Amino acid sequence: MKKFFATAGLAALLMTGVVAQTTPGTIVDVASSNSDFSTLVAAVSAADLVSTLQSAGPFTVFAPTNAAFAKLPAGTVNTLLKPENKAQLVSILTYHVVSGKVPASTVVTLNGKSVATVQGASVRITVNGGKVKVNNANVTAVDIQASNGVIHVIDSVLLPPAK
Repeated sequence: MKKFFATAGLAALLMTGVVAQTTPGTIVDVASSNSDFSTLVAAVSAADLVSTLQSAGPFTVFAPTNAAFAKLPAGTVNTLLKPENKAQLVSILTYHVVSGKVPASTVVTLNGKSVATVQGASVRITVNGGKVKVNNANVTAVDIQASNGVIHVIDSVLLPPAK
């Protein structure tokens, strides 16, 4: 009898979509759920970009890992997180974002092309031997789905050109 109720309960949940729902969260939700992006999430918060990256988008984010941020000169991250450096932080972070959902299958067709970022400057995509680079950053994981876009993981922080 207990087995019947357990089976009936599971069937009811499946029919209502409660268990079957697998929609990923927003880009911020997905990044926040992965400890490899804790520095990125802290930076997005300090730059007041959380609500933007939780909006409908869609966005493509080239997301640097904690190890990527660690490659920056000592003290850089702490300096960027200070309120007085917010404009510079926003510029750097938005240089990692492209409007629209650009899956890896499209990124690989952009070899040698420049792609405009939300920041305004463009990044250059190169593909060599199946390896993709954004500027000088290697793409190490692709197509991490979010409800409002896609994340591609990179191993270096992208720095926008000086204005």
